[in-house]
Amino acid sequence: MERPKLDISYIVLNNKYMSVFFSEVFEVEKELLESYGAFDISLATDLPLFIDPFLLYDSSQNKYSAWHDELVNYLKFLKGMSISGPVPSRVVNYYYRFPEVKQNWLGFTRFGNSGRGLGPAFANSLNDNLSKLFSDFGDEDITKGSHIEKLCLIRERVGKDSISDFTTNIVKRFLLEYTQEFALDNIDTKHLKTVRVPRAQFDYNTGVWMSKSYTLPYFDGDYVILTPKDILTQDEAWINRNDLYADFESIPPTIENENLRMGVSSHFYGQLGEENTKDDRIEAAIKTVNEYPEVIDYYIRNKEDTGSHAHQISEAKVERADEVFRQALPELTNDLKQKSEFFDIKDDSYDESLRKVNAFKAYVENNDGYKVVSAALKVARTEEVVQLFFGLAWLDSPYDVNREVNNGRGPVDFKVSMGSQDKTVIEFKLAGNAALKKNLSNQAEIYAVANNTNKIIKVIFVTTEHEAKKIESILNELKMNSVENVIVIDARADNKPSASKAG
Repeated sequence: MERPKLDISYIVLNNKYMSVFFSEVFEVEKELLESYGAFDISLATDLPLFIDPFLLYDSSQNKYSAWHDELVNYLKFLKGMSISGPVPSRVVNYYYRFPEVKQNWLGFTRFGNSGRGLGPAFANSLNDNLSKLFSDFGDEDITKGSHIEKLCLIRERVGKDSISDFTTNIVKRFLLEYTQEFALDNIDTKHLKTVRVPRAQFDYNTGVWMSKSYTLPYFDGDYVILTPKDILTQDEAWINRNDLYADFESIPPTIENENLRMGVSSHFYGQLGEENTKDDRIEAAIKTVNEYPEVIDYYIRNKEDTGSHAHQISEAKVERADEVFRQALPELTNDLKQKSEFFDIKDDSYDESLRKVNAFKAYVENNDGYKVVSAALKVARTEEVVQLFFGLAWLDSPYDVNREVNNGRGPVDFKVSMGSQDKTVIEFKLAGNAALKKNLSNQAEIYAVANNTNKIIKVIFVTTEHEAKKIESILNELKMNSVENVIVIDARADNKPSASKAG
């Protein structure tokens, strides 16, 4: 096959050139998509962006206000059930639990677009707190509006992914209408299909989730949903737990109630000594919020008052993510094809996985791959970013490659298998991970037992000199510095000689 001119909209997989971005797959100008306000998603892998419900709340556009009103109305409906008495588990499952809306191709799935959705932990936490933390939901005195993000401020395991998944499910009908409008006006009918979408709209009169038909872009056996760029963000929602506790000391002065203000300040500072670390202050803040949960409303009100910054910050993050990943995804796979044996296939899942990890390591360390990965880590410094890049290379593999497989002991990054008897577990970690030593000691082994395999590969990504020294010390201590299945990938820029000097 004649090789086409390399374009950022293509990746190379086993000598096949694939369009991966919405504009290319559905043959519309990117500028047209941008003028409509939609994000040009990748149809090869989820990108690390998500809907921030605050951007709906604070928007000057009436359509987004309607979307946020829908979210509030549904939560009021749930609250009505919660305060009337115990809610049976089957009812909680129906009203509180949702699958991930995978058709919008957003989130942190690593590769592909099938995430876990909302499980029982989120459902039970929301149900419990609608009569406690959310007791004044819809009738707030301190904040100007109602915010579901309040839940993640006090529940450590309820993060941005859960809040975004819930929000996306509740406003799904608006997203479907938004996509259908663009599709009918701008996409050739050969790329469209009328589909019946389950749980597309909630009927408050009957209390039933209804299916509805839409004419939508259709790709690889499923419909596709577009999302407006101006309601997306990356990394953290505007209202978030880390921000609450990191800037806690700025909240008490904003509390009008003198008794409450003095009580909060006394409780917080009473836990601190003359010299305190950042962790000491965060721990004191957490205990103070548990004692005075009203302080959360004052934090949210401060975020409401500075809401204009949320739009500016999110816009910059989304633009940066779009730029980096639009260039990085095809560049990575093209480079791996040309500069390594990455796409060759071995007969055993462990040998195949080990060879792929080492090929990925060689590309990053010796063929400027560190530039691609480092640029993405600047956008989102998480282990999921590295896993995303590695996972892309398995898109056309004959092996069964699953991400975040959860067999009862927590999710594992990758499980590579060929049949039921040939399985390999792969775990990725950033060397900066505070729990790295503990994870190296036993985490992958736990996952391996849960997945009925003794084949384990551990991959550590290093991005600074300090991390390089740290991981060397840890591996020496654990006697793992010369084992083949513990692989350190050096993505530092400060120790890579230029091509001219290296020659």
